[in-house]
Order: sequence, then C-alpha cells, then structure tokens
Amino acid sequence: MKKVGIIGGSGYTGGELIRLVLHHPALELDFIYSTTRPGTPLHDTHVDLLGTETPNFTDKINPAVDVVFLCVGHGKSAGFLKENKFSKATIIIDLSNDFRLKNDASFQGYDFVYGLPELQRETIEKSTAIANPGCFATAIQLALLPLARKGMITNPVHINATTGSTGAGVGLSASSHFSWRNNNLSWYKPFTHQHLGEIGETLGNPKLYFLPQRGDFTRGIFASCYTLFDGNLEDAKNIYKDFYKSHPFTHVSENEIALKQVINTNNCVIHLHQFEDQLLITSVIDNLVKGASGQAIQNLNLIMGWEEDLGLRLKASIF
Repeated sequence: MKKVGIIGGSGYTGGELIRLVLHHPALELDFIYSTTRPGTPLHDTHVDLLGTETPNFTDKINPAVDVVFLCVGHGKSAGFLKENKFSKATIIIDLSNDFRLKNDASFQGYDFVYGLPELQRETIEKSTAIANPGCFATAIQLALLPLARKGMITNPVHINATTGSTGAGVGLSASSHFSWRNNNLSWYKPFTHQHLGEIGETLGNPKLYFLPQRGDFTRGIFASCYTLFDGNLEDAKNIYKDFYKSHPFTHVSENEIALKQVINTNNCVIHLHQFEDQLLITSVIDNLVKGASGQAIQNLNLIMGWEEDLGLRLKASIF
C-alpha cells in the first residue's frame, strides 16, 4: 500500500480525489492538509464520506509520504512546494495550472511532465512529477490529438465547450449561485481561456477559436470542435480508432453521444460527424474525474507500473 497525502482536500477536486483514493486497492490516505479545517472530520465538509473511516483534516504534512496530490488553487502549488519539502522519493502530482506549460515545468529540482496519458504514456511512466491537464484542455486535446499527430490540422479549429458548475470551484461568485445558474446559459473568457496555452503546446499551436460556456448542470464537459478535413468520414474514424486502440479510457462511438455517458467515470467518449468539407468532433468527459482527479490517479497508476485502470473501473451515472 502506498501512502497518499492530499494538499487542499476541501474543494470539489479534492473531495473527488479522496473518494477515488479510498476505493483504490493499492492506496491508503495518510493525511489531508487544510489550513482552514485542521482537526475537523472529512465528512463535515464532504458529507458523502459519513460512515467512512478517514483521518481528520490536518495542518501538518508527512514529508516522507509516498505520493502527494496538490489540489490547491491555481498559482498556489509553487508557493506550497517552496515552503514544504518532501522526500526525493515522493511522487508529486499537481492538479493546478502551475507547471503545465513547458517554460514552467522545471521547478526547484522537479521536472514536471504533462500528464495526458494519451499523449505521452511512456514519458509519464518514467516520471516522478506530473502536471495534471486542465479539464477543458483534456476534452479538447482528446478531440483533436489524432488529427494533430497526423499533421491534419492545417486550418482554424472552432470549439464550443460547455462545463458544469463544479468547474468553477466551491467558492461562490455571482455566476455560480443556484438562482443565476439554474435554467441559464452563458459564455465566458471568449477566445482567451487559460487552457489554450497547454492545448496549443500539445497540438502544435494551430489557430483555435475557443468559446467556453457555463451550463446549468453540476459536472461534465460537452465539447464540439470543427475544422476543414481533407478526407471522408470513414478515413476520420479509422484515424481515431487506430490512435486510441491501446488507451483504455478514450472511446470512439458510432452513435451520437451525450454527457451522461461519462459522468462519474474516467472515460472520454468521442463522436465524429462530417458535413460537406467540415469534420465535427464531439467529446464528453466528467470534469472532476477524467478532467482532474481520475486522470491524476491514472497518471499515478502508470508511474507505479500498475494496471492503468486500477481503481478507475467506474460505471457512468446515466439515469
């Protein structure tokens, strides 16, 4: 059993990670660090954990722990690692955006590897520091990666992606209140979203027109991308099925897809549709699992040499 420490376990991502660690057969929770809740039971914050044996939140770390997951806010992971030192043998997996870009990957002796398994599984297996991808970035990269690797993105890509309210975190804002979000739809950060940097580095910096939207549901991302494609639909399907044939969590569907197919799972489901010379690629993920905590566990499985889907064989909550 490998002992796990979680830094910042009071948010949606941290809570989902706690759930996955508790049900992982090779992991054991050692500590959940919080500066605002030390000494309080986890189930006071994550009520779904009531009746589960877990340590209380603490403001102390174990520097010799086997694995540390950083679930703090964006921009705060670097500061935490400056102030808190871990063993050289400790695996660090950061779920913020601090180390995702190549210029930020080297930090205080750590060389962070971008943790998109479908992109560079072999490199992840040899790493001890992972920069977990963003949720929008995961859905969009998986939608476009097969074309990018074939050098077939030569024209602008238009992207529309809608995320659930958990993507905004637990902190309240004007647009996250129930009375505003319910029965509502809006865009935000049009064409300037912070995930575009990591998406661009992965895909070779094609021209991307990305319109993110807030949906009136709690979890999941529904992303639609379209671009000029020199080929027919069968050509596209063969490219995608061949690219993802060895990856256990990314699936190409012959049928039209819906968000509920992936909720509560680490799966990404992709559907292809062609209209005239445009190829439409739709991808769906759970932003808290494949877009965050589940992918973090997937990366750890690869580093440890375990089965890639260990602890992640989850059924969708489709009803």
